[in-house]
Order: sequence, then C-alpha cells, then structure tokens
Amino acid sequence: MPGAGKSTVAEAIKDEGFILINMGDCIRMEANRKNLELNDKNLGNLMLDLRKKHGPGAIAQLVINQINEKYFDSSFDKFIIDGIRSIHEIELLKTIGIVKILAIHGSVLTRFRHLKNRSRLDAPYSLADCLIRDKRELSVGVSEAIAFADEMISNNEITIEQLKEKAKSIAKKWISSLSG
Repeated sequence: MPGAGKSTVAEAIKDEGFILINMGDCIRMEANRKNLELNDKNLGNLMLDLRKKHGPGAIAQLVINQINEKYFDSSFDKFIIDGIRSIHEIELLKTIGIVKILAIHGSVLTRFRHLKNRSRLDAPYSLADCLIRDKRELSVGVSEAIAFADEMISNNEITIEQLKEKAKSIAKKWISSLSG
C-alpha cells in the first residue's frame, strides 16, 4: 500500500547488487509524455486508464519494456520492481524471470505520516485522501498481491534501519536459495 515503506526497502536491497525499477516512475514517465500534472488524481486516473486500455498487467508491461530497452545485456539479472499492485503484474513479470514478492505492511496512520513526510506532489492532504487512495489501490488487486507475497515485513513501530536490515536479510536469503 502507498507509504508502507516499499521504496525505502527497494533502495536498501538495491545496495545488494540489484537494479531498481519503480512502477510509479513508469506511470510518472507516461504522465510526462501526456503533459499531465503530476498529482495523485492524474497519476491514479492514468494508472487506471492504462489498465483499462491494455489489461491488468499494463504497468508491468511498461517495466518489461524498460528492462528490454535499457538492460538487454545478460549481465543484468537481478531487478527490484518497486510498486507491484496486482497478481496480473506478478504473472506477467514471471514470463521474464523468477519473481519473489516481499510485502511491506504499515497501518493507515503510519503510511499517511510517511506519505506526508516524503513531500511528493502526489501526497494525500488528509487521512481521508489517504483512504481514497487506498481504495483505488485495492481496486486494482494490491491485496491479492500482498496475500501471495513470499515474505512480509511489518513497518509499524520499527526504525528505518531495522526495516532496511530485515529487507536485506530476506534478499540475501533469497539470493542464496536461488544460487544454490
């Protein structure tokens, strides 16, 4: 869910030799191409429109396109995809490699604080706005993606360093299991 700490975790795991691709950045790039203002309403509507026009895996397809365009060299083999929102995206990503899902959970109040503190243009103004955003995310299937996660970290009442260390530990375990 938005503000849970996915990007913090992705940045921490990136340091373990991964290339980071943020699904939200893919939507922001599309918004820039369409000359849309980068606010929550426009980005949310664009995300829904892309899924409506191109199917529930549309954003994952943007990620795959980016991987194919930028990282076609076989030496690039470990990616972090930050912001998976549906099981359809997971299934599409599985067509190009092994996929492991790490879900980050945060209460609505924790996530609202995180969203306000990061000061992005698409941050919700109020808790009510945060709940509206949550409903939009749930409508595309994020709860199902979370339910099928291989592991989960609760980001309530832990420090950023604890969150990063837990994530790195899980990533190292996964890398070890896949290379063994």
